Amino acid sequence: MLSPSLSARLSDLSHEYDLTLRRLADPAVLADSSVLVRLTRRQRELEPITALYFEDRALAEGEAQVRELLSDPEMRELAEQELRSSQVRRELIASELEVLLLPSDPDDTKDVILEIRAGAGGDEAGLFAADLLRVYERYLAEHGYRLSILDENMSSLGGFSKVMAEVKGNYAYRTLKFERGVHRVQRIPATETQGRIHTSTVTVAVLPVAEPGDVQLDLSEVRIDVYRSQGAGGQGVNTTDSAVRAVYRAGTPDEILVVCQETRSQIKNREKAIEVLRTRLAEREREAFDAAQSERRASQIGTGERSEKVRTYNYPQNRVTDHRLPGEDKNFDLGSVMSGHLGGVIEALTRLEREALLASMTDGAA
Repeated sequence: MLSPSLSARLSDLSHEYDLTLRRLADPAVLADSSVLVRLTRRQRELEPITALYFEDRALAEGEAQVRELLSDPEMRELAEQELRSSQVRRELIASELEVLLLPSDPDDTKDVILEIRAGAGGDEAGLFAADLLRVYERYLAEHGYRLSILDENMSSLGGFSKVMAEVKGNYAYRTLKFERGVHRVQRIPATETQGRIHTSTVTVAVLPVAEPGDVQLDLSEVRIDVYRSQGAGGQGVNTTDSAVRAVYRAGTPDEILVVCQETRSQIKNREKAIEVLRTRLAEREREAFDAAQSERRASQIGTGERSEKVRTYNYPQNRVTDHRLPGEDKNFDLGSVMSGHLGGVIEALTRLEREALLASMTDGAA
């Protein structure tokens, strides 16, 4: 059940939610992109909290009505069953709210720039990079996210030396942030003639998309080049100068280079390249600002060496092992994961993060 102090806090949050919805309908807010983004983000955060709060209130009101039936001998048993069911649900709501009210990562609600790069292992690493991209495509499509390829460098056997994509959808960063790091695969490559198991790596970076106001990007410091699109595609590829290369502070130690050839529209590719450039610049500034998490992007993807890993995909044993999880909780069925069923892995990692956060808050209170 909700404590009086928690009920009071939830009441305040429900009022904030109502106010946020009213402000989102204000034409002045709709005309200000930075305010609109901030309010939309807050509305997403408050919506599940408010929904659970009102569900708890409705159950409490229902319990008051059901208690009136306890004095009726014919209705008493049914009323007691209904009360027990309601109280079980209210206890679950209280637990869910405890988690939702934990301090959250401010980037959780953002869209994502996803980068997958072949590490150690040559062609086999490139093939697994393609396999990993398919895993993400299947999982994200099933859960209502939209993944768009922004740039890709094909490897010799049909894999990727590098692929960059944008993922759009509610809480995309919260969904994918545990994928960052080195993914190690152990299997017999298709090119292996003697049946030997090889170990290869793929690095994954998950960058929250920078929104207006997150970072100041001076476009006078950006050089834009256009050229003909490369790689596989339908009719029209390589016939128009639609691909865009955006270079920030070219030729300096601060240089950032972004290539985008997502569409046949040069204008849209330019807009997307600038968005990715802003995201990478925001990531750079975030690293510099937070000394405790300096070189954040480097810590995400490591060097790609075989010894660095967050997850291992062991084909001979049909097992995926996430090395951040304890005991047998760290092992998952390989076939299921490679079919795009990442939910169990993500839920386990999310639960581990929340338990650690709750423990730290308890230690701090003590």
